[in-house]
Amino acid sequence: MGKAIEEIAVAKGHEIVLKINSSNTADFTTEAIKKADVAIEFTNPHLAIDNIKKCLDAGVAVVCGSTGWLERWEEVIDYNTQKNGGFLFASNFSVGVNLFFELNNYLARLMAPHSEYNVSMTEIHHTQKKDAPSGTAITLAEGVMAHITGKKGWVNEHTDNAADLEIISERVDPTPGTHSIKYHSAIDDIEIIHTAHNRQGFASGAVLAAEFMAGKKGVYNMKQVLGF
Repeated sequence: MGKAIEEIAVAKGHEIVLKINSSNTADFTTEAIKKADVAIEFTNPHLAIDNIKKCLDAGVAVVCGSTGWLERWEEVIDYNTQKNGGFLFASNFSVGVNLFFELNNYLARLMAPHSEYNVSMTEIHHTQKKDAPSGTAITLAEGVMAHITGKKGWVNEHTDNAADLEIISERVDPTPGTHSIKYHSAIDDIEIIHTAHNRQGFASGAVLAAEFMAGKKGVYNMKQVLGF
C-alpha cells in the first residue's frame, strides 16, 4: 500500500517528505513528522495507535487505514480532541467500496421486513492480511445490523444461531479483497459482491482523503470526502 500511495501521490504533484517502515523507525521523529501536511498511516493493529498519537503530537493530521484496533476508538478520538488535531479513519478507502457500503445499507433497509431471508457474509483477502474479519467486512456487518434487527452481533465462523451474523473469512493469494453479502431464503438468493482487482483503488482513495484533510481539524470519514 505504501508504494502504491507514493506512486499516486507523486503523480498528482505531491511531495513525500517522510517514509517510515520497520527498517527506519529511528527516523520517525517529531521534527521529521512536522515537515508533512498530512500523514497516511497503513501499518498493523499493534502499531497504529502509537503512530497516530505521534503524528497528532507533531500537529499533523492523520489519515488512517489500519484496522483491527477499533476497540480503542474512543481513546484515539479523545486524544485527537486533546491535541486539537485532524483525524480521518476508513476501513476501506476505495471509492468503489464506499459506494458498496451505501448499496449494502440500502439493500439491508429493503430486506428488513422480509424475515424469511437470512443474511450472511464472506470476505476473501491475501494471506498477509493481519486481521479477520477485515475492517471492511465489519463495516458492512454494522450496516446490515443497523437495519436487520434480528442480528445482534457478528461471528467469524459458521453458525446456526439466527441472532448471529455469519462472516466467513478466507485468505487466498493474491486476492486484494472480495466481499459478498447474501440474503438466502428457501425460494431464492439475493447477493451483492465487490471484487477489487488491485490495490490502486485503495491507494487513490487514501491520497484523496489526505488532500481533503490538509489543514482540517476534527474527525472525518470517507462519506465526507466523497460527499455522500
